[in-house]
Amino acid sequence: MNFSPLASPISTAAYPTEFQQLLREKSENFVGRKFVFSAISDFLASHSRGYFTIVGTPGCGKSSILAQYATAHPDSIYYNAGVDRKNRSHEFLASVCTQLIDKYLLANGETAEIVKLKSQLQNLDSNDGNWFLSLLLQKISDKLADRQRLIIVIDTLDAIDRTSQPPSTNLFYLPRYLGDRTYFILARRPFLKEKSGLLIEAPSQLLDLRDYPAQNREDALNYIQQYLSTAPELAQQLATHSENNFMYLSQMLPAIAQDSQPDANLAETSSLFSELPPGLAAYYQNHWLRMKGDDLSVVELSVLNVLVESTAGLSVSVISEIIAQDEYEIEKALDNWIEFLNKQEIGGEICYSLYHDSFRDWLGKQSILE
Repeated sequence: MNFSPLASPISTAAYPTEFQQLLREKSENFVGRKFVFSAISDFLASHSRGYFTIVGTPGCGKSSILAQYATAHPDSIYYNAGVDRKNRSHEFLASVCTQLIDKYLLANGETAEIVKLKSQLQNLDSNDGNWFLSLLLQKISDKLADRQRLIIVIDTLDAIDRTSQPPSTNLFYLPRYLGDRTYFILARRPFLKEKSGLLIEAPSQLLDLRDYPAQNREDALNYIQQYLSTAPELAQQLATHSENNFMYLSQMLPAIAQDSQPDANLAETSSLFSELPPGLAAYYQNHWLRMKGDDLSVVELSVLNVLVESTAGLSVSVISEIIAQDEYEIEKALDNWIEFLNKQEIGGEICYSLYHDSFRDWLGKQSILE
């Protein structure tokens, strides 16, 4: 098999140097997701301002979608709060506000105003971020030309260090109110509504990628077939095995392409799945660190062992019977891990399972659960 990514130029010059390589990497080999971009376009067309949020489990392609959008719309403001950053609110403000000033005020030659704003930005304390961002956005909103939009794209919203700002403020000081033609396009993992960290009074829409299984599978198949020359039967098997997870595919396809024959089937390539590529193993290790936190309680460890042993979704009551623990404590554990879980209704009950079988298998092979 041959792994042959498309060589298309990706321009990232409109964005800070710290994000340019990430944008290129996330935009490379991008295919599909038309239903997401259509939903964003419809939202922008039907609302004078607002928040559009993409939600999905780890590895489902959220970051690539936003990278593709940003590179296609270089007038946008872009920020990524990924795992390699310190994720403090003042770093977000410094990056986003500098981009706003340079892209929307510098072009108008407002030198004195720019000097004043940048001086204020350098001297912000933890209580100033809220008003400063809102003030800057309003200044720019008032100066927008007809049909011009101000769009701020923020990836991995949930990765913020909440201790870096007052608890009463929105994540990253995102404004409660927005001026005309001001939009935020966000991406985050699943979350409990009451723990969203956002209080907004502006039009909003949430697109959960889990609600589009047919489109996700079609995009996964296109991704496999476009960059891996293989039989359609194997592409179908790979899409099913991957559970339409693009992080999984991006790591596994190069290994399959290198070690398999053109007419191979999934059974003949199964040895490749016994040891994960280093990048995917590191990705799962980061999941585990976030799940573990400072340490796991006895109940949490018991719940996690049950999830690792089960290939099907389990209700809180069933888990309670298995480990003989109070349902309230089990619910607390599951709530803490909601970003790594599939949550679905089965037989009238809400059931939980780990978001991907590959992650479940990886956890099962670790000594961490003993």
